[in-house]
Amino acid sequence: MGFDPSKMDVIDRRRIEAMVLGPMLRAFQVEFGVEKTNEIATGVITKLAREQGSEFAKGIGANGLEDYAANKDAWRRHGALEIDIVESDSKRYSFDVTRCKYAEMYNDLGFGDLGAIFSCTRDFEFVAGFNPELNLKRSQTIMQGATHCDFRYSAKPESE
Repeated sequence: MGFDPSKMDVIDRRRIEAMVLGPMLRAFQVEFGVEKTNEIATGVITKLAREQGSEFAKGIGANGLEDYAANKDAWRRHGALEIDIVESDSKRYSFDVTRCKYAEMYNDLGFGDLGAIFSCTRDFEFVAGFNPELNLKRSQTIMQGATHCDFRYSAKPESE
């Protein structure tokens, strides 16, 4: 069997990606400008996240909110995210991230300003690919300087 990056802890995958993409994006920022480079990178990464969300649902054989919540260990393994669960049932899955080693890692690598592109922007598209009937609201992230990230997942009401 060949190499399967989906078997790796997510923080390890993000480190490897950042070590390649960080210097590449820096070079593109110099050549084409920060705004255009970041816009293109965000578009590519969010498209990949949507596809990965769909593959994740296929891989676990389910796409309900409880299934999503029960299968997020790869993102938290080895203390990568420290969270406080606010609410968890079939209609809502809410938690606060109180420590984000992803943000710490990007800062250590010198790519703190790219961390939101590399990781945070994926969250919305990943869940949309996993199940378009699920919704994520988040008003702040540690990556962008807040004290915590507030993830609020919910099943979309039947009327939507």
